[in-house]
Amino acid sequence: MTASSVRSSQNQVRRFPFAQVVDRLLPLVGVLVLFGVWWLIAVSGLINPVLLPTPIATLGTLITGMLTGTMLPDFFATVLRTFSAFLMAAVVGVPVGVALGSSEKLYRSMEFLIDFFRSTPASALIPLFILFFGVSDFSKIVIAAFSAFLLIVFNSAYGVINAKQSRILAAKVMGANRWRVFKDVLLLESLPQTFIGLRSGISISLVIVIVAEMFIGTDQGLGKRIIDAQQVLNVSDMYASILVTGILGYVLNMLFLILEKRFVHWSGK
Repeated sequence: MTASSVRSSQNQVRRFPFAQVVDRLLPLVGVLVLFGVWWLIAVSGLINPVLLPTPIATLGTLITGMLTGTMLPDFFATVLRTFSAFLMAAVVGVPVGVALGSSEKLYRSMEFLIDFFRSTPASALIPLFILFFGVSDFSKIVIAAFSAFLLIVFNSAYGVINAKQSRILAAKVMGANRWRVFKDVLLLESLPQTFIGLRSGISISLVIVIVAEMFIGTDQGLGKRIIDAQQVLNVSDMYASILVTGILGYVLNMLFLILEKRFVHWSGK
């Protein structure tokens, strides 16, 4: 090995940690661009400052609300409703989706209903759920669970239906019965798509809970906080509450990505 090649290798080794740092900071680029554009519009005078505070003012309101505890009851109320809705949807949706996916005739018989309700905006069903369950926390949870349920069922069924036929055939050749094929092949093959459904389910649960808190009577919740702040033109608090919901949605999505990598490490192989 020549001296020049040694120096080149040493330079690559020194640059490698820097490249790692750059890769880790890449997700912040979009955030900085968003806040930069927001700040420019806010200080340009194009929009009334009453309607669009600066990012610094909004972040100050958010931090103050969290530190003083005024925002925490609304935050935890929304989190509790979101997880309640998601758990209801997942506990029922995954088994139903796997069962539908394991039988082509059964899935085809229910395909229209799944696609019909999956294509219907959940917000349009809020009046229907109010009629059945009243103006209560349970109605907010149920409508969010219903929306998440449809996504989870569809993705779980899709994962089973599209299991690799070569692995199924290999299991049968080795003498596995239908139960072993279902348990050891179909279920494992469906997990990557099932996790996509679960990740989509937790996101849609949060969205529908926020919408339901806005339009169904409640004492606490980020959705109620947003609509209340809008009605009294407390725009800093309104934007701060919107930021909190976005951060919460991002954290939930990242949590499920971590779980997916941990438990479905064979995905794509």
